[in-house]
Amino acid sequence: MGKYMSVAVGAVVVALGAIGLLMWWGPFTMILRGCVPALLIFSGAIAVIAGLSEIKDEKAAKKEETK
Repeated sequence: MGKYMSVAVGAVVVALGAIGLLMWWGPFTMILRGCVPALLIFSGAIAVIAGLSEIKDEKAAKKEETK
């Protein structure tokens, strides 16, 4: 009986979420407009750090190879 209850509760939650999204579309898009630049900055910083780390690892591997 628990499986059916979880499916029913999940369907109700999805329906409520869709209704809420439609009712508060304006504030939702405002939040997205505020979050997207921050996400781009953080993901770009992570990509730069990962790239620099890979470059350091490559240099260390070449240095160890020549020994």
